[in-house]
Amino acid sequence: MDPLTLVMLAVLALLVFFMFRNGRKRQKDTLALQSQMVAGADVMTNFGLYGTIVSIDEEANKVALEIAPGTIVQIHRQTIARVVEPTVADDDLDETPVEDDTTAAITGEPEYGQRTAEEPSTDQVQADTNTEPKKGDA
Repeated sequence: MDPLTLVMLAVLALLVFFMFRNGRKRQKDTLALQSQMVAGADVMTNFGLYGTIVSIDEEANKVALEIAPGTIVQIHRQTIARVVEPTVADDDLDETPVEDDTTAAITGEPEYGQRTAEEPSTDQVQADTNTEPKKGDA
């Protein structure tokens, strides 16, 4: 066998190895998601809808999802993308000052994208650079 054939077979073997590895990883992630899907869990669907699981029908692969108080929709079980974990507020967030519109107005700082009186506009700068002195001007 020539070296090129050996290299091609090695590349093919690597591709097959990574395909099986990724398949097993996806299967493991799916099983972990299904173990977290219980009644009362907050979830997000593939199409971005958030809700709380009311009930799961294993035979029909349907999930009753409450998207608003009193509004329950039936969706396919596989459309649930992930279980949403509640976020815990950090104590560090309370210590950092938050700058809002009133703070910017008090300090006199312009808002993002707002020009100050001292700054020439870009139109004025371009007009100044494009003007050439006339023949009578010296």
